[in-house]
Amino acid sequence: MSRETLLTDAVEHFARNGIGDASLRAIATSIGTSHRMLIYHFGSREGLLAEVVRTVEQQQRDLLASLEEGTIAEQAEQFWRRVTEAALVYGPLFFELSAHAMQDQPHTEALKADLINVWLPPLIDLCIRAGIAPDRAPAYARLGLAASRGLLFDLLLTGDREGVDEASTLLNQLFTLPA
Repeated sequence: MSRETLLTDAVEHFARNGIGDASLRAIATSIGTSHRMLIYHFGSREGLLAEVVRTVEQQQRDLLASLEEGTIAEQAEQFWRRVTEAALVYGPLFFELSAHAMQDQPHTEALKADLINVWLPPLIDLCIRAGIAPDRAPAYARLGLAASRGLLFDLLLTGDREGVDEASTLLNQLFTLPA
């Protein structure tokens, strides 16, 4: 199996089964390969998990880029719904590996660059399309990313979907105010 096929299968595995504490051998068995193939392509269980998070994050950026129908507020709402659904599955892994990246653990080196910097250009573009001045858009983009991740963290800890969705709506309203 190719690296891409293994990664796709691993993403689907985690979507069906959650992250849990499955060993690399158990994950390999579930996706129809050997643990040696996973080690060859990803280095370790943690390396595989980091690539799964990078893949899911890329899927979310692709979704953001594909949103063209409706107002910016409607696009933001649609994006939020899709991201929260993904976070309910992948959020614990995302935050765990984010903590590993903050600790400079070697298996997160490639992931670390993708956690913030690759999100900023598409979010800056979205802010500009929403009418935010180009010189202010980078700060708004960073604020939006940080606040959204904080809300996802809140959702995962409290399960308060209604409260988190209400806060997300308020956050989106902040982006429609004159900058």
